[in-house]
Amino acid sequence: MRLLRSGGGDTGVVIFSKSTCCMCHTVKVLFEGIGVHPIVHEIDQISNEGKNIEKALMALAAGSGSTAAVPAVFIGGAYVGSTNEVMSMHLGGSLLPLLL
Repeated sequence: MRLLRSGGGDTGVVIFSKSTCCMCHTVKVLFEGIGVHPIVHEIDQISNEGKNIEKALMALAAGSGSTAAVPAVFIGGAYVGSTNEVMSMHLGGSLLPLLL
């Protein structure tokens, strides 16, 4: 849970994902496509803490108006949201400035 409390890291892009989630894959491809290499934590492959991390991500998403626990995207340690939020930011032109 320490991993989640820190936002996965205080710099760059961190994505909490599930290896079988197509929307997680889409967000990872988006970042790779714009030249960003995020740190990715596949929570379904974290044996002891994965379920607890997922529950915490669900609460975080619900508290911020997001509808999905994963992918959970953090930029600079701050929670940005899930697929809808990231794609909306990208299409609206507000994602790239966060990455600079």
